[in-house]
Amino acid sequence: MKEVCLVLSSGAARGLAHIGAIGELERRGYRIRSVVGCSMGALVGGMYAAGRLKEFEEWMHTVNRRKIFSLLDLTLSASHLVKGERVIESLKEIVPDEPIESLPLAYRAVATDWENGREVVFSEGSLYRAIRASISIPGIFSPVPTGGTILVDGAVLDPLPLKTALTMPGEIIVAVNVTGTLLPEESDAGLNYLTMMRRTLLMMQQQTAALTAQLYRPDVLVDIPTNIAGAFEFDRVDDLSAIGREGMRRALDEYEKKA
Repeated sequence: MKEVCLVLSSGAARGLAHIGAIGELERRGYRIRSVVGCSMGALVGGMYAAGRLKEFEEWMHTVNRRKIFSLLDLTLSASHLVKGERVIESLKEIVPDEPIESLPLAYRAVATDWENGREVVFSEGSLYRAIRASISIPGIFSPVPTGGTILVDGAVLDPLPLKTALTMPGEIIVAVNVTGTLLPEESDAGLNYLTMMRRTLLMMQQQTAALTAQLYRPDVLVDIPTNIAGAFEFDRVDDLSAIGREGMRRALDEYEKKA
């Protein structure tokens, strides 16, 4: 049985593909010993490290467009649109908070120190505080003040945190990158300010993740296109999970041919 350090990328709703990828990895007989996550990868990875991924997936099946809107605690702040506390409190109802160091698996969540421009890796303390910092998309969710600084989304600097994985237990490193190669857009009929900004940010994250993968070279890389879903399409858990499952199947087939 191969032992794995699993690395899960950022990706907003696309990160639901991580659920299917994890399921396929386990089905194929791989044992996950540690998890490193960024942004949505930190959330899904945290649920898995706590041994509660099934409960999280079941909760996601209750999420529709109306519930998504109800979980957005909107604010008039000049620095962000959403407080981000309501969704965390809802998650705590199905997966209680606990110290990272008490989790069944080794776990790390990556955030960004906005003031000093450096990565911050959570390896202890509250699981949800780590997740909340890692998912704090600048301008969308309120930043998290910690230790005299301000923390925002880990994807700002490192959407695919392979560097952190090098310090974690696991015989091989398996990375799931849902900020992979962009699919061609069918048309530019919807071209406007928002779509221009969205695609620009996607391309920046895609390039950063690709360069990271080239530099640190995981043993298995699952590369899933970054524009398979919109950022807030959290009501697509089944089809996005299926995409992750199929991506992992293909990546493992390729890896096992060479092994």
